[in-house]
Amino acid sequence: MRLRHIEVFHAIMQAGTISGAAQLLNISQPAATKVLQHCELQLGLKLFERIKGKLHPTPEAHQLFIEVDKLNRDLQSVRRLANNLKNHPDEAVRLASTPTLSVTVIPAALAAWRARFPQIHCTLATHHTSDMVNALLLGDVDFAFSLYDPCHPNLASEPLVRGSMTAIAPMGSWSRKLDNQPLPVADLPKNLITLDLDDHLVSRVMDTCEEQGIRFNSYTEVQTYVLARTLVELGAGAAVIDPFTAATANHDKVQCRPMSPQVPVDLFLLTKKSTPLSRSARAFVDCVQMAGSTCIARTSGE
Repeated sequence: MRLRHIEVFHAIMQAGTISGAAQLLNISQPAATKVLQHCELQLGLKLFERIKGKLHPTPEAHQLFIEVDKLNRDLQSVRRLANNLKNHPDEAVRLASTPTLSVTVIPAALAAWRARFPQIHCTLATHHTSDMVNALLLGDVDFAFSLYDPCHPNLASEPLVRGSMTAIAPMGSWSRKLDNQPLPVADLPKNLITLDLDDHLVSRVMDTCEEQGIRFNSYTEVQTYVLARTLVELGAGAAVIDPFTAATANHDKVQCRPMSPQVPVDLFLLTKKSTPLSRSARAFVDCVQMAGSTCIARTSGE
Protein backbone atom coordinates (compact mmCIF):
# COMPACT_ATOMS: atom_id res chain seq x y z
CA MET A 1 0.00 0.00 0.00
CA ARG A 2 1.26 3.44 -0.88
CA LEU A 3 0.88 6.38 1.46
CA ARG A 4 -1.97 7.82 -0.61
CA HIS A 5 -3.73 4.45 -0.51
CA ILE A 6 -3.46 4.43 3.27
CA GLU A 7 -4.83 7.97 3.59
CA VAL A 8 -7.85 7.30 1.39
CA PHE A 9 -8.60 3.89 2.91
CA HIS A 10 -8.40 5.33 6.43
CA ALA A 11 -10.65 8.24 5.49
CA ILE A 12 -13.28 5.92 3.95
CA MET A 13 -13.28 3.72 7.05
CA GLN A 14 -13.78 6.82 9.19
CA ALA A 15 -16.41 8.55 7.04
CA GLY A 16 -18.26 5.46 5.84
CA THR A 17 -18.61 6.84 2.31
CA ILE A 18 -16.31 7.80 -0.53
CA SER A 19 -17.85 11.28 -0.71
CA GLY A 20 -17.25 11.77 3.02
CA ALA A 21 -13.66 10.59 2.67
CA ALA A 22 -13.12 13.01 -0.22
CA GLN A 23 -14.32 15.87 1.97
CA LEU A 24 -11.99 14.82 4.81
CA LEU A 25 -9.04 14.80 2.40
CA ASN A 26 -10.14 17.85 0.45
CA ILE A 27 -10.09 15.98 -2.87
CA SER A 28 -12.77 15.16 -5.46
CA GLN A 29 -14.94 12.06 -5.13
CA PRO A 30 -13.72 10.61 -8.47
CA ALA A 31 -10.12 11.02 -7.28
CA ALA A 32 -10.89 9.13 -4.03
CA THR A 33 -12.64 6.37 -6.00
CA LYS A 34 -9.69 6.03 -8.37
CA VAL A 35 -7.20 5.74 -5.46
CA LEU A 36 -9.37 3.08 -3.77
CA GLN A 37 -9.62 1.06 -6.98
CA HIS A 38 -5.86 1.25 -7.51
CA CYS A 39 -5.28 0.21 -3.88
CA GLU A 40 -7.54 -2.86 -4.21
CA LEU A 41 -5.88 -3.76 -7.50
CA GLN A 42 -2.39 -3.67 -5.99
CA LEU A 43 -3.46 -5.60 -2.90
CA GLY A 44 -5.46 -8.16 -4.82
CA LEU A 45 -8.18 -7.76 -2.18
CA LYS A 46 -11.71 -6.42 -2.17
CA LEU A 47 -11.85 -3.91 0.69
CA PHE A 48 -15.47 -2.78 0.36
CA GLU A 49 -18.73 -4.31 -0.85
CA ARG A 50 -21.44 -2.00 -2.21
CA ILE A 51 -24.80 -3.20 -0.88
CA LYS A 52 -27.93 -1.21 -1.66
CA GLY A 53 -25.84 1.80 -2.54
CA LYS A 54 -23.79 1.74 0.67
CA LEU A 55 -20.17 0.73 1.26
CA HIS A 56 -19.57 -2.11 3.68
CA PRO A 57 -15.97 -3.00 4.72
CA THR A 58 -14.97 -6.59 4.12
CA PRO A 59 -13.48 -8.66 7.00
CA GLU A 60 -10.07 -8.10 5.41
CA ALA A 61 -10.62 -4.34 5.52
CA HIS A 62 -11.43 -4.48 9.24
CA GLN A 63 -8.22 -6.39 9.94
CA LEU A 64 -6.18 -4.03 7.77
CA PHE A 65 -7.69 -0.96 9.44
CA ILE A 66 -6.23 -1.92 12.84
CA GLU A 67 -2.68 -1.50 11.54
CA VAL A 68 -3.50 1.38 9.21
CA ASP A 69 -5.02 3.33 12.10
CA LYS A 70 -1.78 2.96 14.07
CA LEU A 71 0.21 4.14 11.06
CA ASN A 72 -2.13 7.10 10.53
CA ARG A 73 -1.54 8.25 14.12
CA ASP A 74 2.21 8.06 13.49
CA LEU A 75 1.80 10.13 10.33
CA GLN A 76 -0.14 12.75 12.27
CA SER A 77 2.70 12.87 14.80
CA VAL A 78 5.23 13.42 12.01
CA ARG A 79 3.14 16.28 10.62
CA ARG A 80 2.85 17.87 14.06
CA LEU A 81 6.59 17.61 14.58
CA ALA A 82 7.32 19.12 11.15
CA ASN A 83 4.89 21.96 11.82
CA ASN A 84 6.47 22.66 15.21
CA LEU A 85 9.95 22.72 13.70
CA LYS A 86 8.78 25.18 11.07
CA ASN A 87 6.65 27.57 13.09
CA HIS A 88 7.80 28.07 16.69
CA PRO A 89 10.08 31.06 17.31
CA ASP A 90 13.60 30.27 18.51
CA GLU A 91 13.31 32.42 21.62
CA ALA A 92 9.80 31.35 22.62
CA VAL A 93 9.76 29.32 25.84
CA ARG A 94 7.53 26.24 25.66
CA LEU A 95 7.56 24.00 28.69
CA ALA A 96 5.50 21.47 30.56
CA SER A 97 5.39 20.32 34.15
CA THR A 98 3.50 17.84 36.26
CA PRO A 99 0.36 19.04 38.08
CA THR A 100 2.20 19.03 41.42
CA LEU A 101 5.01 21.28 40.22
CA SER A 102 2.62 23.53 38.29
CA VAL A 103 1.05 24.71 41.55
CA THR A 104 4.12 24.66 43.79
CA VAL A 105 7.49 25.46 42.19
CA ILE A 106 6.65 26.70 38.69
CA PRO A 107 4.59 29.83 39.59
CA ALA A 108 7.41 31.38 41.63
CA ALA A 109 9.94 30.46 38.93
CA LEU A 110 7.78 31.93 36.18
CA ALA A 111 7.32 35.17 38.10
CA ALA A 112 11.08 35.52 38.64
CA TRP A 113 11.83 34.65 35.01
CA ARG A 114 9.21 37.07 33.68
CA ALA A 115 10.91 39.94 35.52
CA ARG A 116 14.03 39.27 33.43
CA PHE A 117 12.31 38.46 30.13
CA PRO A 118 9.15 40.57 29.94
CA GLN A 119 8.79 40.39 26.13
CA ILE A 120 9.43 36.70 25.40
CA HIS A 121 6.38 34.52 24.82
CA CYS A 122 5.96 31.65 27.29
CA THR A 123 3.63 28.66 27.05
CA LEU A 124 3.17 26.38 30.07
CA ALA A 125 1.38 23.02 29.71
CA THR A 126 0.47 20.70 32.56
CA HIS A 127 0.83 16.97 31.87
CA HIS A 128 1.62 13.74 33.62
CA THR A 129 5.14 12.51 32.92
CA SER A 130 4.15 9.95 30.26
CA ASP A 131 2.35 12.66 28.29
CA MET A 132 5.32 15.03 28.69
CA VAL A 133 7.58 12.43 27.09
CA ASN A 134 5.39 12.42 23.99
CA ALA A 135 5.19 16.22 23.96
CA LEU A 136 8.98 16.48 24.06
CA LEU A 137 9.52 13.90 21.31
CA LEU A 138 6.95 15.57 19.06
CA GLY A 139 8.37 19.03 19.63
CA ASP A 140 5.21 20.35 21.32
CA VAL A 141 7.40 21.58 24.19
CA ASP A 142 11.13 22.26 24.47
CA PHE A 143 11.70 21.16 28.07
CA ALA A 144 9.75 19.81 31.02
CA PHE A 145 9.88 19.32 34.78
CA SER A 146 8.92 16.19 36.67
CA LEU A 147 9.48 14.39 39.97
CA TYR A 148 10.10 11.22 37.99
CA ASP A 149 12.85 10.24 35.56
CA PRO A 150 11.18 8.36 32.68
CA CYS A 151 14.57 6.92 31.57
CA HIS A 152 13.70 7.33 27.91
CA PRO A 153 16.57 6.63 25.46
CA ASN A 154 15.87 9.82 23.47
CA LEU A 155 15.51 12.14 26.45
CA ALA A 156 18.05 13.63 28.83
CA SER A 157 17.17 14.05 32.51
CA GLU A 158 19.01 16.43 34.83
CA PRO A 159 18.30 16.47 38.58
CA LEU A 160 18.00 20.08 39.72
CA VAL A 161 16.93 19.87 43.37
CA ARG A 162 16.69 17.03 45.88
CA GLY A 163 14.43 16.83 48.90
CA SER A 164 12.70 13.98 50.70
CA MET A 165 9.16 12.79 51.26
CA THR A 166 7.64 14.72 54.14
CA ALA A 167 5.02 13.85 56.73
CA ILE A 168 2.51 16.61 57.39
CA ALA A 169 -0.04 16.53 60.18
CA PRO A 170 -2.52 18.95 61.76
CA MET A 171 -1.10 21.46 64.22
CA GLY A 172 -0.60 19.91 67.65
CA SER A 173 0.26 16.46 66.35
CA TRP A 174 3.70 16.71 67.99
CA SER A 175 5.79 19.19 69.95
CA ARG A 176 6.71 22.33 67.98
CA LYS A 177 10.37 21.75 68.77
CA LEU A 178 10.18 18.62 66.60
CA ASP A 179 9.08 20.58 63.53
CA ASN A 180 11.33 19.78 60.52
CA GLN A 181 13.09 17.06 62.54
CA PRO A 182 13.21 13.54 61.05
CA LEU A 183 10.14 11.45 61.86
CA PRO A 184 10.83 7.72 62.24
CA VAL A 185 8.60 5.56 60.08
CA ALA A 186 7.36 3.76 63.20
CA ASP A 187 5.98 7.07 64.52
CA LEU A 188 3.99 7.94 61.40
CA PRO A 189 0.24 8.28 62.08
CA LYS A 190 -1.26 4.91 61.26
CA ASN A 191 -4.34 6.21 59.40
CA LEU A 192 -2.83 8.26 56.60
CA ILE A 193 -4.45 10.10 53.73
CA THR A 194 -2.85 8.31 50.79
CA LEU A 195 -2.49 8.47 47.03
CA ASP A 196 -2.90 5.64 44.55
CA LEU A 197 -0.12 3.06 44.80
CA ASP A 198 0.57 3.56 41.08
CA ASP A 199 2.29 6.83 42.05
CA HIS A 200 6.01 6.00 42.08
CA LEU A 201 6.72 8.16 45.15
CA VAL A 202 3.94 6.47 47.10
CA SER A 203 5.33 3.09 46.11
CA ARG A 204 8.76 4.07 47.44
CA VAL A 205 7.24 5.26 50.71
CA MET A 206 5.34 2.00 51.11
CA ASP A 207 8.47 -0.03 50.29
CA THR A 208 10.37 1.85 53.00
CA CYS A 209 7.57 1.21 55.51
CA GLU A 210 7.44 -2.50 54.69
CA GLU A 211 11.22 -2.76 55.11
CA GLN A 212 10.69 -1.41 58.63
CA GLY A 213 7.82 -3.84 59.26
CA ILE A 214 5.25 -1.04 59.38
CA ARG A 215 1.78 -1.30 57.82
CA PHE A 216 -0.92 1.34 57.56
CA ASN A 217 -4.64 1.57 57.16
CA SER A 218 -6.09 4.28 54.98
CA TYR A 219 -9.71 5.31 54.76
CA THR A 220 -9.05 8.31 52.49
CA GLU A 221 -7.40 8.01 49.09
CA VAL A 222 -6.93 11.01 46.78
CA GLN A 223 -5.39 11.68 43.37
CA THR A 224 -3.01 14.58 44.09
CA TYR A 225 -0.56 15.67 46.77
CA VAL A 226 -2.14 19.14 46.75
CA LEU A 227 -5.52 17.68 47.75
CA ALA A 228 -3.87 15.59 50.47
CA ARG A 229 -2.19 18.76 51.79
CA THR A 230 -5.51 20.62 51.81
CA LEU A 231 -7.23 17.83 53.75
CA VAL A 232 -4.46 17.88 56.34
CA GLU A 233 -4.86 21.66 56.67
CA LEU A 234 -8.55 21.06 57.39
CA GLY A 235 -7.71 18.52 60.08
CA ALA A 236 -8.91 15.45 58.16
CA GLY A 237 -5.78 13.42 58.91
CA ALA A 238 -2.05 13.22 58.20
CA ALA A 239 -0.22 12.45 54.94
CA VAL A 240 3.19 11.82 53.44
CA ILE A 241 3.73 14.15 50.47
CA ASP A 242 6.50 15.55 48.32
CA PRO A 243 8.59 18.37 49.88
CA PHE A 244 7.53 20.97 47.30
CA THR A 245 3.85 20.56 48.13
CA ALA A 246 4.70 20.47 51.85
CA ALA A 247 6.49 23.82 51.50
CA THR A 248 3.28 25.44 50.22
CA ALA A 249 1.19 24.25 53.18
CA ASN A 250 -0.32 26.73 55.63
CA HIS A 251 2.17 26.37 58.48
CA ASP A 252 -0.28 27.93 60.90
CA LYS A 253 -2.38 24.79 60.42
CA VAL A 254 0.09 21.96 59.80
CA GLN A 255 3.43 20.67 60.98
CA CYS A 256 6.05 19.08 58.71
CA ARG A 257 8.73 16.48 59.34
CA PRO A 258 10.84 14.54 56.79
CA MET A 259 10.54 10.76 56.92
CA SER A 260 13.31 8.68 58.43
CA PRO A 261 14.71 6.69 56.70
CA GLN A 262 14.63 9.29 53.96
CA VAL A 263 12.78 8.73 50.71
CA PRO A 264 14.62 11.05 48.26
CA VAL A 265 12.65 13.17 45.80
CA ASP A 266 14.38 14.75 42.80
CA LEU A 267 13.06 17.54 40.63
CA PHE A 268 14.15 16.61 37.09
CA LEU A 269 14.64 18.75 34.01
CA LEU A 270 13.68 16.71 30.93
CA THR A 271 14.92 17.65 27.45
CA LYS A 272 15.31 16.00 24.09
CA LYS A 273 18.85 14.72 23.65
CA SER A 274 21.20 16.77 21.46
CA THR A 275 18.77 19.71 21.48
CA PRO A 276 20.31 22.69 23.31
CA LEU A 277 18.08 25.11 25.19
CA SER A 278 17.88 28.76 24.24
CA ARG A 279 19.29 31.45 26.52
CA SER A 280 15.84 32.35 27.86
CA ALA A 281 14.90 28.68 28.38
CA ARG A 282 18.09 28.04 30.35
CA ALA A 283 17.29 31.10 32.46
CA PHE A 284 13.88 29.58 33.19
CA VAL A 285 15.56 26.37 34.33
CA ASP A 286 17.76 28.41 36.69
CA CYS A 287 14.66 30.06 38.14
CA VAL A 288 13.03 26.66 38.70
CA GLN A 289 16.15 25.40 40.45
CA MET A 290 16.14 28.45 42.73
CA ALA A 291 12.43 28.18 43.50
CA GLY A 292 12.78 24.46 44.20
CA SER A 293 15.73 25.05 46.50
CA THR A 294 13.70 27.64 48.41
CA CYS A 295 10.94 25.08 48.93
CA ILE A 296 13.40 22.50 50.26
CA ALA A 297 14.93 25.05 52.64
CA ARG A 298 11.45 25.86 53.94
CA THR A 299 10.58 22.23 54.68
CA SER A 300 13.96 21.51 56.27
CA GLY A 301 13.78 24.56 58.54
CA GLU A 302 16.88 26.23 57.10
